[in-house]
Amino acid sequence: MNVLLLCVIVILASFLAARLRSNARRTSELRQIRSKLGQIVESRSGERLLHMTRDSELQILMTDINQLLDNNLKASAEYARTQIASRKMLANISHDLRTPLTVVLGYAETLHMRPHIEENERNELLAKLFGKTTEAIQLIDTFFDLAKLESDDVDIPLSRINVSESCRLSILQFHEQIEDCGLEVSLDIPPGDRHALGNNDALKRVLDNLISNALRYGADGGIIGLTLRDEEAFVLVEVWDRGKGIDAAHQDLVFERLYTLDDSRNKKIQGSGLGLAIARRLADAMGGSIELNSTPYVRTVFSVRLKKLNLRNS
Repeated sequence: MNVLLLCVIVILASFLAARLRSNARRTSELRQIRSKLGQIVESRSGERLLHMTRDSELQILMTDINQLLDNNLKASAEYARTQIASRKMLANISHDLRTPLTVVLGYAETLHMRPHIEENERNELLAKLFGKTTEAIQLIDTFFDLAKLESDDVDIPLSRINVSESCRLSILQFHEQIEDCGLEVSLDIPPGDRHALGNNDALKRVLDNLISNALRYGADGGIIGLTLRDEEAFVLVEVWDRGKGIDAAHQDLVFERLYTLDDSRNKKIQGSGLGLAIARRLADAMGGSIELNSTPYVRTVFSVRLKKLNLRNS
């Protein structure tokens, strides 16, 4: 009996000793992991935890920690990118607003300093003053519209819309501007009507922004085109030109707020930098998409896809 009891005690003691050694080893490994984690966090590097262990629970823990480190690194990079974009956005807003407001101030000063100006000249200055004031207000309104879209503060009811008709009306609206630019028009809208899930006002604004963008930046190609065609589940609208296009490095950026190419911030072709951002958000709100593919002086095309909606599935 005493021998049996002694054996039990020895076994328990061995088990306890092994347990203590295991705990001590785990504690040591946790200290090493914590120390390394502190170094990574403090240095803000992209390093990951690398520690050899046979402890399966510690392996799972380090995998989870590395995932958090990856997410944190991505969030930090996105935050830095957002900060840079915000600073550039504010600089662009200041530039774009300062230009018409400076002109407005100049016209107002002229009218104030020359009270006895001839009526014809006064009317001409007032007309210019009105035009530049309207330009500034439109820019502010456009930015406000984008802010509302980004905050989901705009109600865009969806229904079955006639995409063919929207395309015809949009290109017709720019007829005079296209003629003034001396551009050839390539219009490919198949007979009959194509219908999709969308919103007429939203689609009109998307197409207006894309056509305006093509006129502003692609007129040097001598042609502007609009193509409508079917895909398996979508109605596809393409607005294209053969102008200077957009380099691959910039193609993912053109839909950002107030992004404009550096050589485009001049008075002749200057835009607000908001049109494409608004177009993408409106396309998203309609359950569709918009993308860009550009080969300079060959073909620059903005493709809008909306979910096909015919009578049988409306």
